Amino acid sequence: MLAIEDNKIISVISTNPSQSSKEIWIALKVRHKDFKMSYATLKRRLNDLVSNNLVSPVGKGRGTKYVISQEFQLLYPFDVEDYFAQNIAERKAKTGFNFKLITDVLNGANLFTEEELNILNELQEEYIESSNKLSETENRKALEQLSIDLSWKSSEIEGNTYTLLETEALLKNKETAQGKTMDEANMLLNHKEAIDFLIQEKTYLKPLSVAKIENIHSLLVQNLNIDRNIRKGIVSVIGTNYKPLDNEYQIREALQGMCELLNNRENIFEKSLLVLVLISYIQAFGDGNKRTARIISNGILIQNNYCPISFLTIDSVQYKKAMLIFYEQNNISAFKRIFMDQFEYAAITYFS
Repeated sequence: MLAIEDNKIISVISTNPSQSSKEIWIALKVRHKDFKMSYATLKRRLNDLVSNNLVSPVGKGRGTKYVISQEFQLLYPFDVEDYFAQNIAERKAKTGFNFKLITDVLNGANLFTEEELNILNELQEEYIESSNKLSETENRKALEQLSIDLSWKSSEIEGNTYTLLETEALLKNKETAQGKTMDEANMLLNHKEAIDFLIQEKTYLKPLSVAKIENIHSLLVQNLNIDRNIRKGIVSVIGTNYKPLDNEYQIREALQGMCELLNNRENIFEKSLLVLVLISYIQAFGDGNKRTARIISNGILIQNNYCPISFLTIDSVQYKKAMLIFYEQNNISAFKRIFMDQFEYAAITYFS
């Protein structure tokens, strides 16, 4: 665990990257009225942070600036509300696709601490123990309810106005809700069909491939006015200056790199979390990227006999903020918290 003063230093560098040691020292004194560290001590602390691969120097000599290292930036605990208290221009976001994220940074990174993995594994064991006590019919009903909740929440995140009760009536009895569009109904029906497909085809995602991602996306956008297959044009993301790749061949290359990264991973929690954020980050399709990410992420859990996640209790705005932080800062910490919280909720709720 980092010392309090080191956390303060990293926080200043994170919110205002590419500052000199003198600029960092001044910013610390402005931000923290009780900050008493001398300039010489700060420089020694910066050297220690560089040695521990937490901070990276840019330039040499008096022109040296400091930024958070790529590895630490990925996992550094992020204050979501503090970040979004700044307007878009102040956020110093990464505006372009980071090609090294998949090939270098994520390739060797451990996404969960040992303590976090212990928590997740204990929850998984609780899920297995609980589901083993249920009959086959009871397990099927529990998974059916989780699938309905996931279909609703995933659609609600995308602006669908069906309520959970209306969604249940639609998916169980094909009863469309009054005052709702057919597109909204189709979005929900598509979710359920994609989930059911991955439940039935128990090894479909082993291994993961670009073609399989495209197929799941096709299921999710059928009967909607959304193009299938990898996009050939530009796409924009609301609420951010991040601009995804706009070249079809680079998009396909990024997806292939992601599949290789995932297929080489052994830890199921890491696989599920990675696909959740990376499909959204790559934005391979004109629309339906986050839906595809959520369903394939759950498919990985289901097809490895892990508890799936419904996302039922997550606030949609918080979900989008966590995703924007990954887009703009390549930081996964906020989304990791969501993943862990939702896995806990699912593991102790649906099959008990």
